[in-house]
Amino acid sequence: MGVMTSTLWHGFADMGAVSASGPFAIASGSGTRITDTHGTEYIDATAGLWFTNVGHGRASIADAVAQQLRTVAHVSGFGDVMPAVTVELADRLGGLAPIPGSKVFFTSGGSDSVDSAAKLARRYWHEMGRPGKTMIVGRTKAYHGMHVAGTALSGLPPNREGYGTLMTDAATVDFDDAKSLLGLIERVGADSIAAFFCEPVIGAGGIYPPPDGYLSEVRDICREHDVLFVADEVVTGFGRIGGAWFASSRFDLQPDMMTTAKGLTSGYVPMGALFVAPHVAEPFFSGGVWWRHGYTYGGHAGAAAAAMANLDIVESEGLLDEALRLQDDLHTALTPLADLDAVSEVRSGVGAVAGVQLADPSVGPHAVAALRRHGVSTRVAGAGALQVSPALVMTTDEVGEMASRFHAALSGL
Repeated sequence: MGVMTSTLWHGFADMGAVSASGPFAIASGSGTRITDTHGTEYIDATAGLWFTNVGHGRASIADAVAQQLRTVAHVSGFGDVMPAVTVELADRLGGLAPIPGSKVFFTSGGSDSVDSAAKLARRYWHEMGRPGKTMIVGRTKAYHGMHVAGTALSGLPPNREGYGTLMTDAATVDFDDAKSLLGLIERVGADSIAAFFCEPVIGAGGIYPPPDGYLSEVRDICREHDVLFVADEVVTGFGRIGGAWFASSRFDLQPDMMTTAKGLTSGYVPMGALFVAPHVAEPFFSGGVWWRHGYTYGGHAGAAAAAMANLDIVESEGLLDEALRLQDDLHTALTPLADLDAVSEVRSGVGAVAGVQLADPSVGPHAVAALRRHGVSTRVAGAGALQVSPALVMTTDEVGEMASRFHAALSGL
């Protein structure tokens, strides 16, 4: 056994390998760069984990959080209580929602948002007099967090292994074929299905943009069969897809619910939010019906202050448009990597996300190590795809620099 170098148990890690090598400990960050404890600087190709949309080291966000914590750090969000800044944030987010009049329910992060949506979908149908509609449906390659419902929805089999059957009424359909969803509905009956969960762009499962027409087709299928359409925008929300605050707005999805987190605060403080369309919220706002669900830190005052400052930056610096510029920059700079023997495909062209697919997925850890030696921090997503999802402040020149380092690292594999 290797010598354990830290008491920390990392998420999604081979701890035997981590214990042998020690953690990749990051000491600081600024803009699109991070620096480790040895003083080595790296381009942060993943923006933390899809979340640092405005870049590292934003003093205005830190100052907003500090000022809020000096005023009141947090109070319970249960019953009729909520920090004033959180009420202000909810109203601001309501104005950005893909469907006017949507309600906003705060959580502590993306996995919370997904589990909240799964529970609310079932409870909604109960209130509508159709309690048999309990099945939740996800897609192959999809990732929806790691709580019970999110794990059951996962289209990544390794994420479900070893836990037994978490939910008997969860199902998976093909990620790229709308007819697969329709086939499931026809087999089990629409009266059994509560909701369909859909990432507009599959993220952790390998970065897969939607096939042409797919999103509108599955949305229409859900509408025609009384299945709630849940857009999982934990990754894509708050500007990453470009041109709009949400992919749901860019693609006119009109979701019944929308899960968010990451870009809400750019990762400066943990926070998530579930957007709920008016017709789904209505039974719970008409009086007398409680949704007995919530989180101690849902709508945390410090997180709300961070979100408000973060949204200010996105607006003042025009980062929704910058994400569209990055969409083109990444596609132009990274596509030539497909000519390398080590690369089988580059997936890009929808927002500030891209996947560099390795021809041999088993060399993923070696590719990540090679990229670190060339000054790039990234990770493997799905089956051997190197994740590229930089901060929305990354310049065209920096994209070119990052692509050159990818080329140098992957040429040596």
